[in-house]
Amino acid sequence: MAHQGYFRPLNPSKYKGNPTNIIYRSSWELRVMSYLDKHPDVIEWQSEEFFIPYISPVDGKPHRYFPDFWIKKKNVQGIVEIDVVEIKPKSQMSPPKKPARMTKRFFAEAKTWGVNQAKWQAASTFCKQRNWNFKILNEQDLGITF
Repeated sequence: MAHQGYFRPLNPSKYKGNPTNIIYRSSWELRVMSYLDKHPDVIEWQSEEFFIPYISPVDGKPHRYFPDFWIKKKNVQGIVEIDVVEIKPKSQMSPPKKPARMTKRFFAEAKTWGVNQAKWQAASTFCKQRNWNFKILNEQDLGITF
């Protein structure tokens, strides 16, 4: 997932933000961007252009979560919907397994898990208040259907 760069949309008018400054941080994000840019049911989209406030369980302080994607699209019934989408490896979508002996790696994974849970809970509440959908996609989901 170390693939990074600038995405150049074929349909820049669909991008809500600066279409010359779209950055992908993984090949998975690049794949989603290409899909969103080309899909006829996607009306508008953006990548990391807005934030959702959350409280980190690590330091108890407010932080800003920038979801990977905001998508305005027509669903299969033709109704316009808003999706907020996060792309994560499947390995980060469940708590780390507690090892027999505590390691620095386990503590780092537990910290990441806790922060992600706080972000996702805040995003879920934020989206619910706006009648939006919050989705977390992993490598198995990237056949790209919404």
